[in-house]
Amino acid sequence: MARNPQFDELRNSDTLSAMEALLTRVTHSPDIMGGKPCLRGMRVTVGTVVGLLASGKSHQDILTDFPYLEEDDIRAALAYAAWRAEEHELPLTAS
Repeated sequence: MARNPQFDELRNSDTLSAMEALLTRVTHSPDIMGGKPCLRGMRVTVGTVVGLLASGKSHQDILTDFPYLEEDDIRAALAYAAWRAEEHELPLTAS
Protein backbone atom coordinates (compact mmCIF):
# COMPACT_ATOMS: atom_id res chain seq x y z
CA MET A 1 0.00 0.00 0.00
CA ALA A 2 1.40 3.41 -0.95
CA ARG A 3 2.09 5.90 1.82
CA ASN A 4 0.30 9.21 1.72
CA PRO A 5 2.89 11.91 2.54
CA GLN A 6 0.06 14.31 3.37
CA PHE A 7 -0.59 12.30 6.53
CA ASP A 8 3.02 11.71 7.61
CA GLU A 9 2.73 14.57 10.10
CA LEU A 10 -0.44 13.00 11.51
CA ARG A 11 1.63 9.97 12.42
CA ASN A 12 3.70 12.19 14.73
CA SER A 13 2.50 11.34 18.25
CA ASP A 14 2.00 14.99 19.27
CA THR A 15 -0.14 15.70 16.23
CA LEU A 16 -2.07 12.48 16.68
CA SER A 17 -2.73 13.30 20.34
CA ALA A 18 -4.00 16.75 19.37
CA MET A 19 -6.26 15.20 16.74
CA GLU A 20 -7.61 12.66 19.23
CA ALA A 21 -8.31 15.46 21.72
CA LEU A 22 -10.26 17.37 19.08
CA LEU A 23 -12.25 14.30 18.09
CA THR A 24 -13.50 13.89 21.66
CA ARG A 25 -15.57 17.02 21.02
CA VAL A 26 -17.57 15.15 18.36
CA THR A 27 -20.46 13.24 19.90
CA HIS A 28 -23.19 10.91 18.63
CA SER A 29 -26.53 10.34 20.30
CA PRO A 30 -29.70 8.97 18.73
CA ASP A 31 -31.61 11.56 20.79
CA ILE A 32 -29.75 14.55 19.33
CA MET A 33 -30.09 15.43 15.66
CA GLY A 34 -30.99 11.83 14.76
CA GLY A 35 -27.56 10.51 15.72
CA LYS A 36 -25.61 12.75 13.35
CA PRO A 37 -22.16 13.75 14.59
CA CYS A 38 -22.57 16.86 16.74
CA LEU A 39 -20.27 19.11 18.70
CA ARG A 40 -20.10 18.56 22.46
CA GLY A 41 -23.62 17.14 22.62
CA MET A 42 -25.17 20.32 21.27
CA ARG A 43 -27.60 20.52 18.40
CA VAL A 44 -24.91 21.76 16.00
CA THR A 45 -23.78 19.12 13.53
CA VAL A 46 -20.33 18.65 12.07
CA GLY A 47 -21.97 18.97 8.65
CA THR A 48 -23.40 22.37 9.52
CA VAL A 49 -20.00 23.75 10.53
CA VAL A 50 -18.17 22.22 7.56
CA GLY A 51 -20.89 23.50 5.22
CA LEU A 52 -20.60 27.01 6.60
CA LEU A 53 -16.83 26.94 6.10
CA ALA A 54 -17.28 25.62 2.56
CA SER A 55 -19.69 28.45 1.78
CA GLY A 56 -17.04 31.01 2.72
CA LYS A 57 -17.89 31.78 6.35
CA SER A 58 -14.86 32.53 8.51
CA HIS A 59 -14.22 30.98 11.89
CA GLN A 60 -15.15 34.32 13.45
CA ASP A 61 -18.43 34.45 11.48
CA ILE A 62 -19.37 31.02 12.81
CA LEU A 63 -18.39 31.89 16.39
CA THR A 64 -20.50 35.04 16.16
CA ASP A 65 -23.51 33.13 14.80
CA PHE A 66 -23.08 30.30 17.32
CA PRO A 67 -21.69 31.99 20.45
CA TYR A 68 -21.75 28.74 22.43
CA LEU A 69 -19.19 27.18 20.06
CA GLU A 70 -15.46 27.45 20.62
CA GLU A 71 -12.59 27.67 18.14
CA ASP A 72 -11.65 24.06 18.93
CA ASP A 73 -15.19 22.97 17.96
CA ILE A 74 -14.57 24.26 14.45
CA ARG A 75 -11.23 22.46 14.30
CA ALA A 76 -12.91 19.32 15.63
CA ALA A 77 -15.53 19.45 12.87
CA LEU A 78 -12.79 19.73 10.24
CA ALA A 79 -10.75 16.94 11.85
CA TYR A 80 -13.77 14.66 11.92
CA ALA A 81 -14.64 15.43 8.30
CA ALA A 82 -11.05 14.73 7.23
CA TRP A 83 -11.02 11.45 9.14
CA ARG A 84 -14.32 10.35 7.57
CA ALA A 85 -13.16 11.33 4.09
CA GLU A 86 -10.16 9.01 4.46
CA GLU A 87 -12.27 6.08 5.65
CA HIS A 88 -13.00 3.52 2.97
CA GLU A 89 -15.89 1.09 3.07
CA LEU A 90 -15.45 -2.04 1.04
CA PRO A 91 -18.22 -4.48 0.21
CA LEU A 92 -17.94 -7.88 1.82
CA THR A 93 -17.73 -10.79 -0.56
CA ALA A 94 -18.47 -14.41 0.13
CA SER A 95 -15.39 -16.58 0.17
